[in-house]
Amino acid sequence: MKAYVLTAFGGAENFDLRDVPAPNAGPGQVRVRVRVRAVGINPLEVKVRNGWLRDAFPTTFPAILGNEVAGTIDQLGDGVDGVAVGDRVLGFVDGGAYAEYAVARPAALAGLPDGVSFESAAALPVAAEASQRALALLDVRDGETVVVNGAAGAVGSAAVQLLVRRAVTVVGTASAANHDYLRGLGAIPVAYGEGVVERIRAAVPSGVDAVLDVAGKGFARDAIALRGGPDRIVTLADMEAPALGIAFAAGNPFALTAETLPPVVDLAAGGGFAVAIDRVFPFDAIPAAHALSEGGHLRGKIVVAVA
Repeated sequence: MKAYVLTAFGGAENFDLRDVPAPNAGPGQVRVRVRVRAVGINPLEVKVRNGWLRDAFPTTFPAILGNEVAGTIDQLGDGVDGVAVGDRVLGFVDGGAYAEYAVARPAALAGLPDGVSFESAAALPVAAEASQRALALLDVRDGETVVVNGAAGAVGSAAVQLLVRRAVTVVGTASAANHDYLRGLGAIPVAYGEGVVERIRAAVPSGVDAVLDVAGKGFARDAIALRGGPDRIVTLADMEAPALGIAFAAGNPFALTAETLPPVVDLAAGGGFAVAIDRVFPFDAIPAAHALSEGGHLRGKIVVAVA
C-alpha cells in the first residue's frame, strides 16, 4: 500500500511517500479501508513530527503518523462482531492513518450515514471527542455564559455549536477574519490578543461563568482574570496551565473511543452540526497540509483525501 512515512524529526520535507506492507487485522481488531477516503490532520501530529513531544510520544523511525479517519471496513479480525466488511465508519485508528489502510479497535469506530461525505466525516472525530471531553469537565449549565478561546478552529467551533444548542451564551475569541463565521454559529465574536479581557467584559457585562481554552498562547492568565480565579476553566492547549490551578483536559490519542461520536454524527447527518473544512489536500500533498497546519489561524479542519 502507499503510505507517507516520517523518516526523522523536523520539517515536513522529512515525509517520504513509499510502498509499505498493508497491516492485517489481528484478534479483536478491524482494518479500516482508507483508500479513496479521508484523513484529518491535527496539530498534535505537527508537534510529534517536529519532535516537540518526543518524551510524551516516543517515535521510532520510519513512522506513519495520524489516527483520525473516515473510510470503509476492509477486513475483520477474529472474534469481531457488530460490524461488517464494507461498513462506512469514522473514528480513530491505532496510528498509521497517513496510508491506504490502517488498523483500529471496533470501539474506536462509529457508523457513518450515507449522507455524510468522507471528507466531512474525517473532520469530526477529534473535534467532537475533545470538545465534549472538555465541556464535561466544565459542567456547563443551560443559560450560562462561556468563553471559548480559539473558537474558529475545529475543536473550538465544535464546542461553540454544542454550547449554543444548550441555550448557552458563547463568547468566541478569533481573528477578525473569522468573526462573521462565529456569528453564523451563534457566538459573540471577540478579537484575541492584548486587551481581550476588557473586550470580553464589554461584550458580556454580566460576567463569565466558565472558560474553555482551545488555543493556549498565554490565555490562561486572561481566563483567570475573567473568572476571578482558576475555577471552571479548562484548557486543551496550555500544558503549563495546571501550575496555575487550571484543569487540563488530557486525552490519550491512542486510547480514544467513539462513544461520544454517534450523537454528533446524527446531528451532522441532519445538517445540525458541522466542522468547517479549511482545505482538502490530495494524498500526495500531505507535506503541504502539515505546513499549512503549522502556520495556524485556520478556520476549522485540514483534511486529506486518500485517492
